[in-house]
Amino acid sequence: MEHLTGLAPLAPRYGGFIVDLWGVVHDGIRPYPGAVDCLERLQRAGKRVVLLSNAPRVATVAQAAMREMGIGDDLYNDIITSGEATRDLLARRDDPFFAALGQKLYHLGPARDRNVFAGLEYTPVATPEDADFVLNTGPDETAGLVDLPAYEEILRAARARDLPMLCANPDLEVIRDGVAVLCAGALAQRYEALGGKARWIGKPDPTIYQPTLARLGCPPAAVLAIGDALRTDIAGAKAAGLASCWVIGGIHNALLGNPPAIEEAAAGEGVAPIAAIPALRW
Repeated sequence: MEHLTGLAPLAPRYGGFIVDLWGVVHDGIRPYPGAVDCLERLQRAGKRVVLLSNAPRVATVAQAAMREMGIGDDLYNDIITSGEATRDLLARRDDPFFAALGQKLYHLGPARDRNVFAGLEYTPVATPEDADFVLNTGPDETAGLVDLPAYEEILRAARARDLPMLCANPDLEVIRDGVAVLCAGALAQRYEALGGKARWIGKPDPTIYQPTLARLGCPPAAVLAIGDALRTDIAGAKAAGLASCWVIGGIHNALLGNPPAIEEAAAGEGVAPIAAIPALRW
């Protein structure tokens, strides 16, 4: 693994880049220093960039949030989110798991993520007791963003009815404005610990890389995946047969400045990114 200060040494080696959002480009509030400049330089160099995010919302909503942060549409060529992939699967119902779902949906998540199912032929219900399945887009501000036990009653109620769960964001946590907050993956992980069944949509599942590579328009050997999470971004790139660059300053920021610990952490997860950089900067 190369330990670099930025992306500049790697950029000439690849024609296409798959870039994670939260923890790499922004922290949910603002872009990371140097990220916008780095994306601008990739565009000026004629590189193809597709943003691949485990955000549990449709791509247009994720784009609108980025615009408000000053991250323009011209900084990348396309965007795919796990929320968009989930909505597509819910709409098509050609996957056997989705075909078996009922119509009554309990949404575990904040109101801003309802775009994942809005307008589709499902009936939202108020409690797990009335539902056929659970759509999990993560914690909300009402129950709290950092306290997993706050969701225990809901998870146990869903488990009592043996409801299948769709997890529209496999991340366990992200850093929001310097604070670690829970994601849908943490709730799904707890649900599975209770004996429940969950279907995870997004990284590290290699299937989400298929449409990503199609939109990128580059052969896999010419693609570099960039992300901050070993468990999703780097493991997902490995599963898809792609080279990866690990951004340490996201959820693994405690490892900053410690190359031996960085090497050990990657080996412990069974992944081998070609390089590690502290942040997405040139």
